[in-house]
Amino acid sequence: MALPFLPGNTFNRSLGKSKYHKSHHFDYSNDVSLMVGEAKPGIGGETLPGQKQKPNSSKIPRGAGPDLPTWVAFDKQVLCFDAYFQEAVHEKREEQYRIRKCKIYFYLEDDSIQVIEPRDKNSGLPQGTLIRRHRIPKSPPNDDLFYTVEDFNVGQEVTLYSRVFKITECDEFTKNFLGKLGVRVKHVQEAIPDDPFMQHRKAMDESMQPLRPYEKHDTLKQFLDHDRHVLRFFCHWDDTDEMFGDPREMVLHYFLADDTIEIREIIPANAGRDATPMFLKRSKLPKAVETLKQPGVQTDRTVLNVFGPMGAGGRYILDSLKTGAQHHEYYTDADLTVGSVINIWGRKFIICDCDDFTKEYYRTKYNITDFPVVKYRRDPPPPPRRELPPYNGFGSEEDSLCSCMGLLPKPPKRDFIKFMEKDRHGLDSNVIRFLAKMNTNKPIDMDRRFIISYFMSDDTILVFEPPVRNSGTIGGKFLERGRVKKPNQPNFSTHLSEYYNARDLYVGGLVEFNKHRFMLIDADEYAYNYMERHNSEFPHANIGLVMNKLRELVRAKTDEITRIAAGATSTQYDEFRNMVLSMAQGQLTEHEIVTIARYYQDHQEDNTTAQQMVAMAQEQLQKANFDDFSTMLEQCIKFDKERTGYLDPDGVRTVCNTLKVPVEDDLLRNLLAIMPTNEGLINYAEFVNTINWRNHPVMPLPQRTSQIDEKWQGNKPGTQIECVNTPAFVHDLLNAPRGQ
Repeated sequence: MALPFLPGNTFNRSLGKSKYHKSHHFDYSNDVSLMVGEAKPGIGGETLPGQKQKPNSSKIPRGAGPDLPTWVAFDKQVLCFDAYFQEAVHEKREEQYRIRKCKIYFYLEDDSIQVIEPRDKNSGLPQGTLIRRHRIPKSPPNDDLFYTVEDFNVGQEVTLYSRVFKITECDEFTKNFLGKLGVRVKHVQEAIPDDPFMQHRKAMDESMQPLRPYEKHDTLKQFLDHDRHVLRFFCHWDDTDEMFGDPREMVLHYFLADDTIEIREIIPANAGRDATPMFLKRSKLPKAVETLKQPGVQTDRTVLNVFGPMGAGGRYILDSLKTGAQHHEYYTDADLTVGSVINIWGRKFIICDCDDFTKEYYRTKYNITDFPVVKYRRDPPPPPRRELPPYNGFGSEEDSLCSCMGLLPKPPKRDFIKFMEKDRHGLDSNVIRFLAKMNTNKPIDMDRRFIISYFMSDDTILVFEPPVRNSGTIGGKFLERGRVKKPNQPNFSTHLSEYYNARDLYVGGLVEFNKHRFMLIDADEYAYNYMERHNSEFPHANIGLVMNKLRELVRAKTDEITRIAAGATSTQYDEFRNMVLSMAQGQLTEHEIVTIARYYQDHQEDNTTAQQMVAMAQEQLQKANFDDFSTMLEQCIKFDKERTGYLDPDGVRTVCNTLKVPVEDDLLRNLLAIMPTNEGLINYAEFVNTINWRNHPVMPLPQRTSQIDEKWQGNKPGTQIECVNTPAFVHDLLNAPRGQ
């Protein structure tokens, strides 16, 4: 029983309400202002009693997924329907209407619709997109509304711009989507009526009979598949039987696009022939050579008869059976193989070879893997040996040879990289010195000693004879610095002479300089160290090669060597040398024996390196009379901004360069490297006191490796090998090498 409409018996409809605005009366449609009318809502936007709200877009219920806007949730999701519409045809007897099939696409993101008609061959109608994608309004009187997803289903009719579309089918996605919305979709496809005109055209096509058999010769596919694909063969034509004939080389190109052939001739230099661009123009090549045909003989069709005048108004009959046609065989790719002989208009060509693309083509298509090359030309004669004129004696041999290489003589190029690498670097002079004596029977020359210096930077040799008092000979330069030829070579030859190099100089070796024979009897310590560091260039100083050579020589004396090793101890060098000579039976050179002895000698610690550098620095300062050490200390204090008493080595070098301290830069670097450091910093006060030759002088050392002593006559007893570790040598000789 309803409550009476009396005060106190009604509910307050404003409870919980927050919007009390008054709705507007006017709106815009197609840029025209009009009154809202019955669609006007009440206070706060609520519908009035009895008022129905018309939907402006599809109402799709929310699912369990994220709350996304429609244009994001339904992006790229489209409903597809198959439909047709009937179009009337006026003033045509053959047909009264046409049935046109189309597809309707409904885009869920914005309720837009697109209608597309598939194209039919020779339909004569503008097909494709019938209605572009946009929102389509409904038919009047609901033209203020737009079509939504609820208006589409299989079996329904939809009017789009006065055209009635009958929906017959939809795809699987559309069925599933409409099913989830609660729409029942028919599973049986609606029948599409037949188009009478299309049935009539189909019947006419089937009943047509051609006047002659239809011959289809499709060359477009071959052109599209093999355009720009060319097989290349190298051919040979032997024309020596003819007068003034000679062998000729050809290149045959086979075009796969249209089975045509062209031939180009390879004309060598100075052949006396014109450089024609083409030997055979591109065309089909017949296998059988006949006389040249008249125009009109080789045709695809034969005209049987002609009615009426020629040209306009005349008719003719073609021979459909080709009774007068002439068939010719042309060369194809199957006929062109390596080794075959082809007939080029009466000329016999032999295919000798082909390129890689051609080989791959025949491997793929014909499964041919063997391509034997036909040798058709003689091997080219070796190039004539270039005879150079003999050396004329002016300048060096390389300089004279450069005058034969061109009209404008150029000076010979020096090995600048070797010069920079092997030139003097600080204490490293890259000069190896040997002590030598004359290999002669003259008593006056037997006691003479010579210093042979070999300069690694330019492979030059200097021979110096130290002067000896009351010897009867004047010392000094015996041979000026330069390259020295090896003996037994002609003075004026067409080939470059051989010169002595560093591998030819070793202790115990014999050399001959300008008819003077020398025997190398010793080398300085720097030479020994240099050759041992670069033992790949000096085989006599390579301990590994020397020990392997000695093992081969004493292979049969294992018992004797074992007996020697039983009571062996460290021996003197002379005893060790005699022992090795007896083992090697004179097969080892003196340098190889020294190499073994130096490797197994008992080394002693050398603590004079730092003292030598300090003595050298003080000597250079004393010679330059530099004693302004207080100014040097003040400059170091200025550089030390935090007054810690320490500077980095670069800062100390900067101070020395600023004051122009007369100490070589290499020596200064090495001296700073041996100074004690504190986290990479040097106590500059201690460094200044170290090089102060007035307040803290040091004793100069007589032995200096930084200078070349011209009076050097071999190693002194203090620098020679004194004691050799014989047990270690014998152990390595009988067993595996030790670090060799």
